Amino acid sequence: MAFHVEGLVAIVVFYLAILAVGIWAAWKTKNTGSEGDRSEAIIVGGRDIGLLVGGFTMTATWVGGGYINGTAEAVYVPDYGLAWAQAPIGYSLSLILGGLFFAKPMRSKGYVTMLDPFQQLYGKRMGGLLFIPALMGEMFWAAAIFSALGATISVIIDINVNISVIISALIATMYTLVGGLYSVAYTDVVQLFCIFLGLWISVPFAMSHPAVTDIGLTAVHQVYQAPWLGSINSLDIYTWLDNFFLLTLGGIPWQAYFQRVLSSSSATYAQVLSFLAAFGCLVMAIPAVLIGAIGASTAWNQTEYGVPDPKSKKEADMILPIVLQYLCPVYISFFGLGAVSAAVMSSADSSILSASSMFARNIYQLSFRQNASDREIVWVMRITVLLFGASATAMALLASSVYGLWYLSSDLVYIIIFPQLLCVLFIKGTNTYGAIAGYLFGLVLRITGGEPYLYLQPLIFYPGWYQDDNNLYVQRFPFKTLAMLTSFVTNVIVSYLAKYLFESGTLPPKLDFLDAVVARYSREHMDKATLVKSDNIVLNELAPVNPRHSLTLSSTFTNKEAFNYVDSSPELSNTEDN
Repeated sequence: MAFHVEGLVAIVVFYLAILAVGIWAAWKTKNTGSEGDRSEAIIVGGRDIGLLVGGFTMTATWVGGGYINGTAEAVYVPDYGLAWAQAPIGYSLSLILGGLFFAKPMRSKGYVTMLDPFQQLYGKRMGGLLFIPALMGEMFWAAAIFSALGATISVIIDINVNISVIISALIATMYTLVGGLYSVAYTDVVQLFCIFLGLWISVPFAMSHPAVTDIGLTAVHQVYQAPWLGSINSLDIYTWLDNFFLLTLGGIPWQAYFQRVLSSSSATYAQVLSFLAAFGCLVMAIPAVLIGAIGASTAWNQTEYGVPDPKSKKEADMILPIVLQYLCPVYISFFGLGAVSAAVMSSADSSILSASSMFARNIYQLSFRQNASDREIVWVMRITVLLFGASATAMALLASSVYGLWYLSSDLVYIIIFPQLLCVLFIKGTNTYGAIAGYLFGLVLRITGGEPYLYLQPLIFYPGWYQDDNNLYVQRFPFKTLAMLTSFVTNVIVSYLAKYLFESGTLPPKLDFLDAVVARYSREHMDKATLVKSDNIVLNELAPVNPRHSLTLSSTFTNKEAFNYVDSSPELSNTEDN
């Protein structure tokens, strides 16, 4: 394959344009946030992100390189097909559920990150524990899509994979560093437009190639391979359901999602943004589905790609850039490549910012340096953006199982964080003891279930397991959902058991070493109880707000409406009564 100067020029121009937009957004909003409030302006954009920009940035966060490439791959692979392309429906339902049930209580309470409610109710220790799977999910996700981008660029313009990964990561990290959420949000608008235009321009050219058979025919009839609509074997129905629940419910507890929710000007806007993004995810999946169908309908021996076909060469995961390269004119393939790189950066920058936001606020500030100045927090965020961006890049270059690591970490987000989020927002009476027990039970059940992508053999063999061609054990039983439900039930049962044992006098107060039940006036409990103060200003749900934030932990949250939801916590209610 020859080196394509035109393709390199197109990518350079696109990257410079994205960097320029990011720097412009940072300059435009450099004075946003009053003195002592700059760190929150970086994290949640001053809570004045409107519907247009907010809808674009939330959609772009989900519509990444993995979303587009993965959807096309699932449709193309004969053993799967459209029936197994679960991401578009799963993520759209995830956003709808998030908007219906989670966006309003989170935004109304004036939180700054997803981990705030955990630290409010369970204390800083539990917040630190939950930071681990949240960080792993964001970092491995960024690494996986950087890796996919490098391979995609190398397919079309034939440059070194490592160079393309490093340059892409530098661009995304640079504008995230200077502008925070504002730069990420405004570049998302440009990137989403490029994704939409680039892929839709490519589809008609690819579909009209002489080697491509009518996709309507190949959808239901076997021509070059099994029909691309696919089917679900009766033995695989539980696996399908397990993956579907993982996408739908496990797609909610991500900082990248709640960062957009919490940046909205009101709780109502946060809900509307979620619904807009759900629609956007479905629309953006259509060209990816069509490209996968085109790949399944192509006689590859009649193209420059030759034989064997991509799936035989084990390049099915690259079907989207392969279609762009071999079925479209050169100038169209370069434009489509810009769309794919846009998709990657729109997700990678969100993950890097999300990870640094949680560390700077929930670990550094609330756990170790409660009196840290706002300037100090801003610098911690900038340093961690660099560190996390470099870490994701290194993993993309060095790790051989980046996708396997991301699959495992996303499972942990679903199994550990989602049930904890349910409990902290909706279940009255849960406490730190139940949270820790649920965390451990969920973690153990997931690890002992094995992970083929990491060659991790299971310790527990559930009904329906089998060995694949590589002698790896595969579980058909929906053990991930079982682990999630076990974590949830364990949290509730242990919380109420601990509450009963301490309040009935069965256990002496001195054994309440986590200050979760009896020791209501301990220092850590006072930290939790005063996270929401009644004398702070009210967030108006119908207008943009610029809340006043002090630099101490005791006035972190700024919304009187929180008491409508805080009543669900007996600890906070009893403290008010006292």
